[in-house]
Amino acid sequence: MPAKQKRIFSFLFRWGLTLGVALIILIPLYWIFISSITPRGELFSTPIDYFPDNFTFQNYVDLFIELNVATMAWNTLIITVFALLLTILLGTIAAYSFARFEAFQSISWSFRLLLFSALIPPVITARPLYDFMNSFNLVDTYVGLIILYTSLLMPFSVLILYNFVKQIPVTLEEAAQIDGANFGTILFKIYFPLMKPAIATVSIINFILSMNEFFTPLFFTYHIKLLSVGITTVPRESNFEVPWDLISSMGWFIILPIILFVLFFEKNIMEGITQGGVKQ
Repeated sequence: MPAKQKRIFSFLFRWGLTLGVALIILIPLYWIFISSITPRGELFSTPIDYFPDNFTFQNYVDLFIELNVATMAWNTLIITVFALLLTILLGTIAAYSFARFEAFQSISWSFRLLLFSALIPPVITARPLYDFMNSFNLVDTYVGLIILYTSLLMPFSVLILYNFVKQIPVTLEEAAQIDGANFGTILFKIYFPLMKPAIATVSIINFILSMNEFFTPLFFTYHIKLLSVGITTVPRESNFEVPWDLISSMGWFIILPIILFVLFFEKNIMEGITQGGVKQ
């Protein structure tokens, strides 16, 4: 096969595969959105209507009136923001310690155990963790949820930040120490500015993980409702009738912020993963 035909074939195969994967991902999102703006009586019309003739946003209005979605969004925002801030601060300190003092066996094993903890399914530790949190009166509290979310996000965050710290020359830190800089100055004025791609990547991916987290708020809360579990509170007229219009609206309400974050920060995500996840 001539070289020109090989290039054309490679181009068509690459973009055909990309288009196929994109359709697999986008068609369900499109269907959820269309279902969210379709009146309930037209959801199961025959033949299938791929764009509603009488679209409505009443489903979203009903979410705010019947489910109090605004309160759920506020609760989710508070817990997510504080969990992200704690994860970045503690994760950077931990990554610095693991990268700079890995010669010590205790530090090296602590790093391995932290990464291993991410492999343990949450359902296994749910009951003892619930008893532990309940003994400190942290169940169904903002503080308790922030601690739980931070612990869930730490392993991945430390892994990405650790690889970035390894790339920063120790000579920069030594030069700052000669000039009289303490650890706080080194951390906030040297490491944080140099680790902006890693911090952006960790923040974005952790935001997505926090929005999608379902088991933790379901198991550890009663009154503090988050968006991820709000979909389970959609009212039903009977056990045999599922309000797909409201469920689709709730699903799109959760998906939209994630899509916007990925679109705006896609470059940071790819740069942070490739630099922090591949290089050692």
